[in-house]
Amino acid sequence: MTKEIREYLEYLEGFFSAEHTESELLKLREELLRRIGFYSHERLIHLIVTMSFAVFFLLGLFMYFTTRQTGLLVLTVMFLVLLVPYIKHYYFLENSVQKLYKYYYKVERL
Repeated sequence: MTKEIREYLEYLEGFFSAEHTESELLKLREELLRRIGFYSHERLIHLIVTMSFAVFFLLGLFMYFTTRQTGLLVLTVMFLVLLVPYIKHYYFLENSVQKLYKYYYKVERL
């Protein structure tokens, strides 16, 4: 997904570096709306997954400090190891969708 979004943002940068007809802009506007919808859905799913792993991590940490079982510490560390890339990917998705909003508003002004 990251590669696809990056390629599409590069395409948009190239698109706006040239002049286009009104029909091309209307077509781009529709495509932007569709992709914003797809990427917003992806963003929502990743928010749910990220928050779930954050809760699992905190619960594991709490349970480890109350029971001092080594297995819980290992599980908590595994949640943390998974949580970091999820946060990074969610951050990328959030920023990318915000950029798509800016491109959409730019198309609307033209």
